[in-house]
Amino acid sequence: MAGKVILVGCGNMGFDMLKGWLASGAVQPADVLVIEPNETLRNRAGEQGVRTSAAPDGIAGESADLVIIAVKPQVLRDVLPAYKPLAPKAAFLSIAAGIAISTFSEILGSDTPVIRCMPNTPAAIGKGMMGIYANELVSADILAFVNTLLSASGEVVVLDDEGQIDAVTAVSGSGPAYVFHFIECLEAAAVKAGLSEKAARLLAMQTVYGAANLAKESGEEPGRLREQVTSPNGTTAAALAVLMGENRLGNLVDEAVDAARRRSIELGK
Repeated sequence: MAGKVILVGCGNMGFDMLKGWLASGAVQPADVLVIEPNETLRNRAGEQGVRTSAAPDGIAGESADLVIIAVKPQVLRDVLPAYKPLAPKAAFLSIAAGIAISTFSEILGSDTPVIRCMPNTPAAIGKGMMGIYANELVSADILAFVNTLLSASGEVVVLDDEGQIDAVTAVSGSGPAYVFHFIECLEAAAVKAGLSEKAARLLAMQTVYGAANLAKESGEEPGRLREQVTSPNGTTAAALAVLMGENRLGNLVDEAVDAARRRSIELGK
């Protein structure tokens, strides 16, 4: 289905997603209304050909299939009540981290179709990873429309339990930062090994980029790909003995993901 969309908040994530939807043809500019109080951000959105407004004045007269809430979690309770006139006819899609569907039901009404989404920053270049969970009130048509919209920004996984959103937050939501830090560490190690900073940065970034693409496109299990690179008693084996000895890296990643998951739960309370 093609639908009419109201995008509430058009900061960096909202704007990047908007550009992806329009570029893919998933939605037409005339079918999008962006509500953004910041004049600079609002004008930036308007340059994409969509309608814009500084405030939700007259929102009750709008027709919308989907209202996308892309504001910071700490202001959501202040922003959301203005959109109650659109519920339950319109479904609501939230990318506000840590805000449970029960909060939307409390403010908008228990009969409101609500979808939670956890995107990540690579969505800005169409390489994102989005996890979504929909309550039982969301129709198959709306869920398919949401999937089409989000697919313009990357891959989408549909979850069967809202509690899994916290795990998605810990793995893919926060995950890019883990990878960026690994690149930082690999670059620093390369400099320490005698390479120039320019060469070290290119080597680190391209190695991670290439390995990630190979892992996705080869169809092989990551463990199998690791084994293919690792010659007995070779250089890779020497390095992996450090990373994998006593499950060092595995334990660190487990601890990091668990810390992020627990923090996501805390922020949702």
